[in-house]
Amino acid sequence: MSARIPARGFAIHSKEGKFQEHHFTRHALGEKDVLIDILYCGVCHSDIHSAYSEWGEAIYPMIPGHEIAGVVKEVGAHARKFKVGDQVGVGCFVNSCRACEPCALEREQFCPKVVFTYDCPDYFHNNEPHMGGYSDCIVVDEDYLIRIPNDAPLEKIAPLFCAGITTYSPLKFSNIQAGSKVGVAGFGGLGHMALKYALAMGAEVSVIGRSEAKRDQALTMGARHYYSSVKEARGAGLDLILSTIPTPYNIADYLEVLAYGGELAIVGNPPRDVLPSVNVAQLIRHGNKKVYGSLIGGIKETQEMLDFSILHNIYPEIELVTARDIDQVYYNLTHSNASFRYVIDIKKSFEVQ
Repeated sequence: MSARIPARGFAIHSKEGKFQEHHFTRHALGEKDVLIDILYCGVCHSDIHSAYSEWGEAIYPMIPGHEIAGVVKEVGAHARKFKVGDQVGVGCFVNSCRACEPCALEREQFCPKVVFTYDCPDYFHNNEPHMGGYSDCIVVDEDYLIRIPNDAPLEKIAPLFCAGITTYSPLKFSNIQAGSKVGVAGFGGLGHMALKYALAMGAEVSVIGRSEAKRDQALTMGARHYYSSVKEARGAGLDLILSTIPTPYNIADYLEVLAYGGELAIVGNPPRDVLPSVNVAQLIRHGNKKVYGSLIGGIKETQEMLDFSILHNIYPEIELVTARDIDQVYYNLTHSNASFRYVIDIKKSFEVQ
């Protein structure tokens, strides 16, 4: 039997805790597994919600991180899709049952036994808690990896595996194309990616903020309109609003911004004790408008997203940090004092410890 693989990462041990270096082991390399040296990992707002148990009691110790980019170090005996030295990415999940309807439809993220990259039992390896990408390596079945061209900028690629696919997928689902009128509610790590993708698909894009703070950034990136409040946007007649807002808000206010038959796609997921809702009376009154949620994308769509991103030179605005900055980064992201996307330089993080 193959030996377990030693690993190092940066873990939080309680919802009130701080991040510290943590030694652990990954499961042994299986026949179709790939061992990856992690070079970069993006910091997602989901990491914060999970680390602080805002979506329910988390599994501790926890190593977050599901925006992972690295290089193949070793492959299993029957792995054929990748070779040593290839650049690869890992997103929000690392395995699924392969037998259910969502898996058959290539929507593995909805599989009842999906193994999320962290804060989740690994149902296929003795239910051990799976550790995420704030670490030096990871072992993943080759079918759950994304191929990255070897000349692509890994530090900018990493956030695409959550921020990219989370915004790309609903735009595709709602059939956004040339002439569509798209609104982006919230203009942070997800919102600025939604703007870039919608523009590349030919849409006219408006940004709906909650202050004047990001007007210049949004217009510089190509937004046609910037509204400093949802009330200011009322009557804009948008075909789709993509809500990336991670804090409480009134869904009904955004329905007033949609055209007849318009859609509100929700990808931002606030803490469970302040989740926004809309009642039946509000839906009826606003009539023939659709509200739906969207959760990342399957492996096939994630690869499609990455290929589209590279083709159109779509990358997030990032700031590189090291692991010793994680606690400060979390503070910045929860106090509206943040760059669009923070990315941890994993190799440098261990060098400076």
